[in-house]
Amino acid sequence: MPSPTDILTAPKTSPSFTAAWQEWHAAHERHRADPHGFLAVTHLHWLDGTPQRLAGVPGTWSVANDVVTVVLEAGESLRRDGRELNTSSGASLSFGPIAERAGINLQADSGHGGDAAVGQEVVVELAKRGGEYIVRPRDPRNPLLNEYRGTPAYEPDAAFAVQGRYVPFAEPRTTTVGAAAEGIQHVYEAPGEIRFSLDGRDLSLTAFNGHAPGTLSVLFTDATSGKTTYAANRSLTVAPGEDGSVVLDFNRAVNLPCAYTDLATCPLPPAENRLPVAIEAGEKIPYERQAL
Repeated sequence: MPSPTDILTAPKTSPSFTAAWQEWHAAHERHRADPHGFLAVTHLHWLDGTPQRLAGVPGTWSVANDVVTVVLEAGESLRRDGRELNTSSGASLSFGPIAERAGINLQADSGHGGDAAVGQEVVVELAKRGGEYIVRPRDPRNPLLNEYRGTPAYEPDAAFAVQGRYVPFAEPRTTTVGAAAEGIQHVYEAPGEIRFSLDGRDLSLTAFNGHAPGTLSVLFTDATSGKTTYAANRSLTVAPGEDGSVVLDFNRAVNLPCAYTDLATCPLPPAENRLPVAIEAGEKIPYERQAL
């Protein structure tokens, strides 16, 4: 945790800082509890060249030469953007190639006799992770979603909103990291690192490109990992200024899907992102993992 000197010089946690965090966290929780978010995932299927039926998903699935083939039988339905794809019994559908970490969403009936209400159908995620094709049905009836009661988090503390500087590498560095799913690895291009000080120590974090333009994503562990926060990883999104200045607001450090379900393929932090200080801010171990 911050040293006495850090605490004396740290910014006060004002009511406006707390209110902004509460608004952000509430929005993040609403997104996490989406009817077709990762809490709705019921299965994780890995595809290969052998056609196979998959639990929770219509059709027979296989992959060859970077193209996924699905054969639907009479009465089976898959839709894409609301358009029915099954034109006849034994229809063969093809999807791909799909880029690494990308995917497409299909829709299927959710077992309500084919007349499920909008938002209650199953979303069939077809994606590529670690060079392999996966299928994950997302059913809004999944108990993990319906029993979700929020994620515990530290109270917001402005001392953990740390000033830093983004330093680009001369060339982006290809960085291979492990995954929550055994047997695969994730490969990222790291454009640079973020340097900052905390607890009287000079630290840095290798950064990957974020989902939104102009943002960076850092995966990290720290001295709280496996104690009060999830052991494998947490994630923080930052947005450097034109001069490279950046605020690392660890109050907004979030859990990845693997913190809640074993049906996730989340990346693990690179070795250099294992911080030797305690980041007592952000999201804690989910209730779902505390009982394990």
